[in-house]
Amino acid sequence: MNSSSQSLELLFNFLSRSYTTLETNFFKIPGSAVVARYVKSSHQNDPGRTLLEVILIIFAIRTLLQSRTRGDRSGKHFITFDEKEIDELVDEWTPEPLAQPLSPEEQADLDSVPVIVGPTGPKPKLSSGKTVINLASYNFTGLAGSEDIKAAAIETLRKYGLGSCGPPGFYGTQDVHIQLEQDIADFLGTEAAILYSQGFSTISSVIPAFCKRGDVIVADRGVNFAIQKGLQISRCTVRWYDHNDMDSLEHVLESVEKERKKRRGPLTRRFIVTEGIFDHDGVISDLPKLVELKKKYKYRLILDESVSFGSVGRTGRGLTELYNVPASEVDMLVGSVANGLSSCGGFCAGSHIVVNHQRINGTSFVFSAAMPALLTVAASEGINILRNTPSILTTLQENVRAVRAILDRVDCINIPSHPASAVIHLQIRWPTLQVPAPSTSSPSKLSRSNPASVKPRDPPQFNVELEEKLLQDVVDEALAQGVMLTRAKRLRGQELIEARPSIRLAISAALSRKDCEKAAGVIKAAFVKVIGKRR
Repeated sequence: MNSSSQSLELLFNFLSRSYTTLETNFFKIPGSAVVARYVKSSHQNDPGRTLLEVILIIFAIRTLLQSRTRGDRSGKHFITFDEKEIDELVDEWTPEPLAQPLSPEEQADLDSVPVIVGPTGPKPKLSSGKTVINLASYNFTGLAGSEDIKAAAIETLRKYGLGSCGPPGFYGTQDVHIQLEQDIADFLGTEAAILYSQGFSTISSVIPAFCKRGDVIVADRGVNFAIQKGLQISRCTVRWYDHNDMDSLEHVLESVEKERKKRRGPLTRRFIVTEGIFDHDGVISDLPKLVELKKKYKYRLILDESVSFGSVGRTGRGLTELYNVPASEVDMLVGSVANGLSSCGGFCAGSHIVVNHQRINGTSFVFSAAMPALLTVAASEGINILRNTPSILTTLQENVRAVRAILDRVDCINIPSHPASAVIHLQIRWPTLQVPAPSTSSPSKLSRSNPASVKPRDPPQFNVELEEKLLQDVVDEALAQGVMLTRAKRLRGQELIEARPSIRLAISAALSRKDCEKAAGVIKAAFVKVIGKRR
């Protein structure tokens, strides 16, 4: 018995000395005191957790130490091929195509695009030799054929050369770029403006330059694809209101504030994003109401006037001139130099703070080469023409009314566009494809769309393939009769909401009233011929 007691005592003494030695050496390691405090605290609060962590550490050590190539060394799970078999397998392998071949419909769509020989304008000549009335090009004010602009562009080409060969933020800025920015700001009545060399990239750069993760954007469900890309890049929280519905917008603005208060979230930057004239259907926004709501709920307004700038207002200044709203009421006013001034690129007008911020954070401005000098001077000349010749916009509106007077009465044509819009969308109207008319009564709470979803509650139903085929037949028939039209082209499957197929007319002040009435008559006859036989 004594022998057993002595043996146990020796064992305990050994373990005690070993523990003391281990503890002493452990605390010599840098950071060991922190680990010891953590283990001690963890064990006191939850001993089971300490045991679990020890097991996990042992498992991790075992996993790291064990061989990972044991299966490779055995080779029992692999099939061995000789060189001949490998060569045969390589020869038989066919890689998947990068993209699927074009369908017959897609190929026919590409083949149907007319090619213009020589300058574009109100009556261009096609490669087939036919001269046609042009209702397809965004040449609203007829600046594309201005002799004064041509002369200024030629003189600039001789003086400055062709390209800028660099982004504006590095070494691509020339004095003519600064002058055009000043011309745009003076024309619109804003403090400053910034010039972008690519129209599509303008709004998709402006939005993420200001809107970041955590900010809130309330956007119209009918915004164009460029705005959709800008919203995606910004990674903001996006809430949607029904297309051009100010009651729906106010409801969404109220719901955003209620949601913030319910979550007790912090105040963030908040924006309303919409278009002046919507590219998808030609509808015009109610700018006075937008300004009223943005002030009431303390939002900033980003207005894309890519279509309305240069096409509405007494001198083409856009919605601010049409509704007599000071441009300073719009925080970021985006426009297209390509559409409105028959040049290229786009701009964003606003305060000095808004403009200078984009010079550092606007991706397209920072990384894309600046606009060629000759196109910059051409745009400045275009602004001078619009400022000094308001009759151009008067002629444009007369032509719009002449076309609408004929097409509004055609039974098989539905026109969603605003009567003042120089972009007129023609949709098929017949019972099986009829889009439900929006209700004039205020929707009940249960019938409202979900602001968190881009999809409306009751989306219109239409047959995309059938309508596009029929509309292309109308385009082909009109071209055969000497009128060049185009379907509104979409990136099907990529846009957030599938827009209804339509033919897009772009009215020009360079055409005479007689030409417009003649073209409208041809379009009417083409619709009746193609659609009438299917009714």
